[in-house]
Amino acid sequence: MHVLIIGGGTGGMCLAHGLKKAGVSVAVYERYGSRRDGLYGYRVGIDPTGNRALKECLPPELFDTFVATCARDPRHFNVLTQSLRTTATFALPESRDAVDSERSVSRSTLRQVLLTGMDDVVHYGKEFTRYEQHPDGTVTAHFADGTAATGDVLVAADGTRSAVRRQFLPHAEIKDAGITAIATKTALTPETRALLSDEVLNGLSLIFGTKGMIGMLHVMEFKWDEQGRPKDPADTALLENWSGLQFDNTRDYINLSVWSAHDRFPEDTHRQRGKQLLDTVLESTRNWHPDLRRIVELSDPEAAFPLRIATSVPVDPWPTTTITLLGDAIHTMTPGQGVGANTALRDASLLCRELTAAARESKPLLTAIGAYEAEMIPYGFTRVAESLDNNGTSGDDPLYRPVTGRLALFAARTFFSVTGKVPALRRKFLADMYAYRGSESV
Repeated sequence: MHVLIIGGGTGGMCLAHGLKKAGVSVAVYERYGSRRDGLYGYRVGIDPTGNRALKECLPPELFDTFVATCARDPRHFNVLTQSLRTTATFALPESRDAVDSERSVSRSTLRQVLLTGMDDVVHYGKEFTRYEQHPDGTVTAHFADGTAATGDVLVAADGTRSAVRRQFLPHAEIKDAGITAIATKTALTPETRALLSDEVLNGLSLIFGTKGMIGMLHVMEFKWDEQGRPKDPADTALLENWSGLQFDNTRDYINLSVWSAHDRFPEDTHRQRGKQLLDTVLESTRNWHPDLRRIVELSDPEAAFPLRIATSVPVDPWPTTTITLLGDAIHTMTPGQGVGANTALRDASLLCRELTAAARESKPLLTAIGAYEAEMIPYGFTRVAESLDNNGTSGDDPLYRPVTGRLALFAARTFFSVTGKVPALRRKFLADMYAYRGSESV
């Protein structure tokens, strides 16, 4: 059996590793021209669900590299006002287990980890245009450069704007969630470090600002210095032997993102880049604390990018064929719960098990794909719904309404303030958060 994967993102590459590890023939077709190409965002949280999938699919030594290349664990979850007043601070448990833990990961570094050892699998510069299904069940993928590839299975792992999905499930909709987000990246230097309190420096901070403006601040510190050399001699052997570090320019940084309903930003925000985009952030946060605004002023203009948040509309199960989908290609979700990447990884490990069983003739191929889709569709769209209803990641949220916005902001701040002060509520909040992010139930 030969599997074609369209898209070399997190889910697609995890699946490719799992299939290669199981001895199943696989090829990945990536539209970017090389390992260095593409904007892959900043922090992503990998929870126990994602860790389990990566451990299952990656070779053991590469999983160890993944663990070693994560940023240091956050020690606090903070809820702040735009004036940097603390509404609540929750101490986070230390993550000692390689799997049952929450990890802060640079998307670009994770990309390099997943591309490691896959030169014989990944084909770069392959922009998918269409597919053909043949009477014997095989599928041929066609690419913009005029080439084509044929396999027994075609997996769409090509993200929210999936070209495979448009042809295979033309009725599947991607809906605008009504939210514009802008991400900024600022080098962590003595000057920028001094702008942050210990709790903020060593934590994840959710900022509930007035006028419907919300922010998230992460500080990412890695095991290598600004020259790419290991900070701790104990990590030298692993990091120096990992080829991916030569392709990854990630260094310690502050990621400050802001978001709100579309109408809180200029109409052309999604087309802005560079200094113009940073000026939009500064204009939208005029009443924020000077230290937060200084982080934006010192950020890299070329690294800032806008995003119009999208979400999938649930679709009914479809007839099983030798074409299937995973990750954002089928269940794009808002970042409200922070589980998009983890759900894609869950898809990858589940599909890997089913395709491996089919390759070993333990079950028919269509039965294996059907079993994957019967499990993936319910949990995937459950996560879509839950993500849409969290932390103001829908433009319909009361936080963004002219009349109810102040009441909604007061309610959110009050909830976190009370929860943070009452030990029983604080323990329940943390337990629920970790149980959800590690759960593989629908």
